[in-house]
Amino acid sequence: MTNDRINKLIKNNIYLIVLIILIFISIFSTNYFLLYKKNQETKLLDSFDNIFLNKTLNLIIENLNPRFTSKNFKVEQGDTFEKLLNDLNITENEKDIVISNLSKFKLINKLFKGQNISFKMDNNNSVKIVEVSIEQTKTKKYVFYRIDNLNQFKFKEVSKDLKREVVFKESEITNSLYSSAINEGIQPNIIIEFARVYGFQIDFQRDIWKNDRFQIIYETFSDPNQKILDTGNILYANLILQGKENDLYIFKTKDGFEHFDAAGKSIKKSLMKTPINGARLSSSFGMRKHPILGYNKMHLGTDFAAPMGTPVMASGSGTVTRAKWCGGGGNCIKIKHNSTYETIYAHLKNFARGIVKGKKVRQGDIIGYVGSTGMSTGPHLHYEVIVNGKKVNSQTLKLPSGKILKGKYRKLFETNKIKLDVLKSEKIIGLN
Repeated sequence: MTNDRINKLIKNNIYLIVLIILIFISIFSTNYFLLYKKNQETKLLDSFDNIFLNKTLNLIIENLNPRFTSKNFKVEQGDTFEKLLNDLNITENEKDIVISNLSKFKLINKLFKGQNISFKMDNNNSVKIVEVSIEQTKTKKYVFYRIDNLNQFKFKEVSKDLKREVVFKESEITNSLYSSAINEGIQPNIIIEFARVYGFQIDFQRDIWKNDRFQIIYETFSDPNQKILDTGNILYANLILQGKENDLYIFKTKDGFEHFDAAGKSIKKSLMKTPINGARLSSSFGMRKHPILGYNKMHLGTDFAAPMGTPVMASGSGTVTRAKWCGGGGNCIKIKHNSTYETIYAHLKNFARGIVKGKKVRQGDIIGYVGSTGMSTGPHLHYEVIVNGKKVNSQTLKLPSGKILKGKYRKLFETNKIKLDVLKSEKIIGLN
């Protein structure tokens, strides 16, 4: 075959030749890759048999699952130290050891609402609890730590480097108390407490008019960088409604801190006027056309329209006798306050943590959240008051007045009142 003929043959079949070459390259590359992959897999499997690699992997796994973890609690009304321990994954023996050690210091016998308690847990040890931290004040806590793995604890007092400041704020109420207070830079929890304190005597929907004013003095606690980490008590509060002042002063009695008016009378009553803040009265007690059934029917409670999830408070101290689904009332709670008074809270979205039948609650405790469960046309709270077994109008009910300070307590209160009045004056003119 001549060169010309060969060249001609190649020229005519060039595409076929290129295709064959590519096929061979592809086959070679695939085989090489598979062989390489097999060799790498073999090396990898061999490496897993390496004792040093195994130790490294175990160390990494241990770091991904830390040995020590912390469990933090904020004490709620009715909580006990033993109840907090029951929420931890520990043995009965471990629980008994911790209680017997800490009870000597009498710090766990009487917890207070809002108190912070934390437990440091050893996940690789059967003794589990190695440290307990118990807050006493905003600036002080006690830390109990285990001696090695023994069943004994030592403790130390730890002072938190927080600066206490007394803050004064005042403002005109232009839209709502909440929005006006937020605009003044007041912390939300202080606003809620302010509304709760006045909730015994003020209907925030009907009693507050545009251009009414408020004044408030309260505590804050800041770190060295001036960042506010916590708030304390409301020392003084004043709602100026249609020109009339409603001063309230904090004072510590044998039962703890309470707020009293200028005459030394406690603002606490057996029941709060409304168990929810910032709500609108949407349906009163009495005969009405039922919004769903369509016919006239006696409405044996008061409806407060509020956004979904708005906290609902216990209007008085007592024992929960019902916390379950109540048919047309949806999720509902019933509280027995004493032999005279009972209250019902219906259409709740859900219950607050720990709210079950038999739970003891205090006035102002959050028990649930506004919802629209059961026979309801929208988010609201249906609130009922029962007096001697009969349902009555909560908004017209005359409740017993709070206690009046007498004797030495009255003298101490008057002294404290003068100090707070002076402090307010100094704050207003900028001397303090």
